[in-house]
Amino acid sequence: MSFGNEYLEEIYRETEKRDRYQKEFLQAVHEVLSGIGVVLDSHPEYIKAGIIPRLIEPERVITFRVSWIDDGGKVRVNRGFRVQYNSAIGPYKGGLRFHPEVDLSVMKFLGFEQCFKNALTGLAIGGGKGGADFDPKGKSDGEIMRFCQSFMTELEKHIGQFTDIPAGDIGVGEREIGYLFGQFKRLRNEHSGALTGKGMSYGGSAIRTQATGYGVCYFTENMLRSRGLSLDGMSAVVSGSGNVALHCAEKAVALGAKVVAMSDSSGYIYVPGGIDIGLMKQIKEKEHARISEYARCAEGAAFISDRRGIWNVKCDIAFPCATQNELDREAANILSENGAVAIAEGANMPSTPGAIETFRKRNILFAPAKAANAGGVAASGFEMAQNSARLSWGAEEVDERLHGIMRQIYESCSAAAEEYNYPGDLAVGANIAGFSRIAEAMLAQGVAY
Repeated sequence: MSFGNEYLEEIYRETEKRDRYQKEFLQAVHEVLSGIGVVLDSHPEYIKAGIIPRLIEPERVITFRVSWIDDGGKVRVNRGFRVQYNSAIGPYKGGLRFHPEVDLSVMKFLGFEQCFKNALTGLAIGGGKGGADFDPKGKSDGEIMRFCQSFMTELEKHIGQFTDIPAGDIGVGEREIGYLFGQFKRLRNEHSGALTGKGMSYGGSAIRTQATGYGVCYFTENMLRSRGLSLDGMSAVVSGSGNVALHCAEKAVALGAKVVAMSDSSGYIYVPGGIDIGLMKQIKEKEHARISEYARCAEGAAFISDRRGIWNVKCDIAFPCATQNELDREAANILSENGAVAIAEGANMPSTPGAIETFRKRNILFAPAKAANAGGVAASGFEMAQNSARLSWGAEEVDERLHGIMRQIYESCSAAAEEYNYPGDLAVGANIAGFSRIAEAMLAQGVAY
């Protein structure tokens, strides 16, 4: 075992002891540390400067109470979070997630991953994440507005265009961003780019909503090209049916693929002839209905009430776009036996360590989330640039820039993997490329006591 790996194992044991109840966070840390030992062997100065323990520990963790009143006049209380993880490269940047499963472990895992994802874009943005254990499902517009206003009343103290720029995530779309921004503007008396994901009428960017899903497909096309393949003519399975999944499916179809299955928390639909993405978007975005509604509207569609069963569907490529740890070793084996040639992550950490090990053993192309789904934060960076310059770029220009960033991310991951003798392993390459940029910035700025 190399000296770098021995050092990292020691660091991980200390982290595991300190944060033993934070399973998602520990999984994310272990995944990164297991691939960067070779970098430390070549750069002992990173060890001397304590880069790893400083990187693992967030610069700041903010938790706060969110009190709000529902439509029945009852006072409700939720817990809010903002993890400002690392600002070596630039101001903290990362989404807000409103979901009942949000806790400190989830926030730290997402913030830690965000640091590497943002570093890979090449933009001057650090990593952060936030949210609340609030469930917007089943809530009225008035309840969501009151919650967002209460949430922002506290969060406002900690964010700003040069400090921390939140965006949307699961449960936080353009509606929620609008309410959050309105309250921020009211409290600060300023109209600045302190939030991204805004509506086009007040400072938003073209294709921001689509960018994460589109970016997954652009990265995948670059990855497939390394083996002389293309999305054109491939059959695809996309888990989830939220924003990322819908736009990933939309772009995959536009690039010639046939999406045969999609899911939500109630189950999945299977359509051998290919899903009508326009109809799916109508059902999910306009009607806010369950995915089973598609089977009632479309001929030849079957609904199966087992969302994890989606990985049993035969396909050439799988896009896990729902949530963390949704694709395990068993599912990976089934996908492999059914002939899948590639997996591209649209969600954050959707594949378990066992699944990733299977992909490696079976020589299946694997696009890790921190690289493949970086299109969303790249587009947020574009929105920040437009806000600062008081300009608005057209959809074609933004899409062209997104294409370029996703190609650059793929090339950076591929080159880093090649340099450190992991040719073709984009998961290791992404960790090395992202870590190297952050480490150099931290080294240059010294130790803050």
